[in-house]
Order: sequence, then structure tokens, then C-alpha cells
Amino acid sequence: METTILWLLCVALIVLGLAGTVLPLLPGTLLVWGGIVLGAWIDDFSRVGTTTVWVITALALLAWALDYVAGLMGASKVGASQQALLGAAVGTVAGLLMGLVGVLFMPLVGATVGEYLARRDQRRAVQVGVATWIGIMVGLVAKVVLAFVMVGIFVAALLI
Repeated sequence: METTILWLLCVALIVLGLAGTVLPLLPGTLLVWGGIVLGAWIDDFSRVGTTTVWVITALALLAWALDYVAGLMGASKVGASQQALLGAAVGTVAGLLMGLVGVLFMPLVGATVGEYLARRDQRRAVQVGVATWIGIMVGLVAKVVLAFVMVGIFVAALLI
């Protein structure tokens, strides 16, 4: 009975984590990783060994890093100002309060406003905002893909 509850918790963490890769305020990758580690622990690391857990941990760290770095890479590729980067960060935080749409589009607005305030060039501001947004979306997609890869490795290890 106790093992069943632990497995249900494992599955719940993974499902919640997968949802959290796109939903605001949920640490998606961390929840997926936690569910996988719990699953490996329940089984005393017999089917999902420590090597597999380390590979999944590396993927989780990569997903976490990409989530934060991708937007900055998009912004820096077009030479965004510090104000644009600050604007994107403020937009991201403000977006958390607005739900999924806010999380997706407020960094674009923030970066655009920040760049406009820095250089007073509307065309350039939009260019920087869009580049920052594309970087953030690439990071989001990469995070989702890596989370599913983590789950796939975990399930394969359980079944093999």
C-alpha cells in the first residue's frame, strides 16, 4: 500500500512537472526530476540506476539553464541594451501575474519598452523585443522537449 502511494506521488510529480514546463509559477523541470528520482528510489535504484539518474539530472540542469539563457542569447544577438534586458526580466515577472499569456508575451513587451527607453528608436526596440521573445520561445520549447526526454529515459529504464 505504501509503495502504491509513493508511485502515485511519483507520477503526480512528473505530470505536474510536465505541465509546469509551460505554466507559470511551477518549477516544471524540478518537479519532473523529483518524480523521477522518487521513482528510482522507490525501486531502490534497481531498474533506474544511478547512472540513469545522473543523465536525467544533467538534462534537467541543461533545461533549467536553457530556460534562462535562451532569451538573453536572443537579445544579445541583436545587441540589446541593458535596459532591454532589464525590461525583459521585469516583463517576465509581471507576466507571471497574468497567467500563460502574460508569461509568453510580457517579456516581449518589457524588452521592447526597455530598448525604446534606452535608444528612442521604435524600429530597433521592436527588433530587440522580437529577438528576445524568439530566444525565450526557443528556450521554452527546448525545456519542454528535454522534460519529455527525461520522462522517456525514465520510462525506458523502468520497462527494460
